[in-house]
Amino acid sequence: QVQLVESGGGLVQAGESLRLSCAASGRIYSINVMGWYRQAPGSQRELVASMSSGGTTNYGESVKGRFTISRDNAKNTVYLQMNSLKAEDTGAYYCAAHGLRRMSFEMGKDYWGQGTQVTVSS
Repeated sequence: QVQLVESGGGLVQAGESLRLSCAASGRIYSINVMGWYRQAPGSQRELVASMSSGGTTNYGESVKGRFTISRDNAKNTVYLQMNSLKAEDTGAYYCAAHGLRRMSFEMGKDYWGQGTQVTVSS
């Protein structure tokens, strides 16, 4: 059973920083892409940032220059450093593992965490 567990969310003031962590556990052979998504009330889930196993990153336009994604492949863990937070960054942040294979011969699947709430007060 593969699980993704996020941590690090909370309530902060605008301009402050937060660091999110997400650890994937269980039987894992490899993970192609790990990423962070967020969803504000009444809005669709959107990509915040992602990183491939090779280190290629992709960021949502609204977070470029403020957020940094990093990854520890050996620990199947992904981090999101969020600086200069704004009220519009408020939402539930979800971790995702795309193309996760539990065994070498298995086709990759997507797994999601339960989410962690980030609230930025202005």
